[in-house]
Amino acid sequence: MDELERVRELYGEPPRPDPAFEARVRARLAGRSTRRRRLSWAVPLAGALASLAAVLITYGVVGGAGTVRDPGPGVAAGRDPAAGRSVLLTAATSAAAEATPRGAYWRVTRRSDPGKVTTLWASRDGRAWTAGPATGTAPRPVAKPFTMAGRPLTLRDIEGLPAEPGALKRRVAALLPPGSGDGTLADAVSGLLWSKPSPPAVRAAAYRLLADLPNVRYLGPGDDPTGRRGQVFAFTLDATGVERILTVDPASSQVLSSADHVAGGKHARGGGGAGTPADRVEVVLTAGWTDEGPATP
Repeated sequence: MDELERVRELYGEPPRPDPAFEARVRARLAGRSTRRRRLSWAVPLAGALASLAAVLITYGVVGGAGTVRDPGPGVAAGRDPAAGRSVLLTAATSAAAEATPRGAYWRVTRRSDPGKVTTLWASRDGRAWTAGPATGTAPRPVAKPFTMAGRPLTLRDIEGLPAEPGALKRRVAALLPPGSGDGTLADAVSGLLWSKPSPPAVRAAAYRLLADLPNVRYLGPGDDPTGRRGQVFAFTLDATGVERILTVDPASSQVLSSADHVAGGKHARGGGGAGTPADRVEVVLTAGWTDEGPATP
């Protein structure tokens, strides 16, 4: 077990392991040894290799594809597309199980780096207010609280979106500017999950749609800037080189944070769950319906 001791010396104590990923590695290596059966010591050796592989995966030395990499702080190794799809489908199931939203106001509170907090309220009758650094302490009316690719949306528009992934993709694509690519589509769909009051069935469809988009990459488990544990995904916005990184809690179906990274840019502190410095970070502190409205003058 000298190799394991060397790993510990180089990388310290491991983060929390991914039991499902470890089990898949053990089963795959053991299965290969069983099929070959060329030597009597093959199965014991496979078990030892599986143990070593699991430790390396846990430490982030070896990724899911067998490549050596440094995943950075907060993110475990293992960019397994099948695992990422499973995570998004779990989030879809959680979203679909949510009760019918109640409350008079949709409220979302975000913290942007370096610590600026902004809250948006939107009432069911179409009125909206925002409060934050740009408006001072008192909430001020806002005319267009919801947009998609620069196009304004009403609460009725959002509530009327399809609850089937294929139909949702077509509807969202029709709302986007002509020539929009997969990055713009992924951005618009992900926005339905935290910046807009999407009904549970629409949120579930959005997660299922993201699970089928080839440009949405799974980066593994990680923490948002406040330390909340989630699962990290990324996609590149069209023609900008900006990589958008989302940290999602699949159990609650909530998006915890959104971070943008520009290659070669001046990075802000933080960086979201991907362990990569980011140029813009937004942490979703609260998002949901409430009867507590803004304290307007």
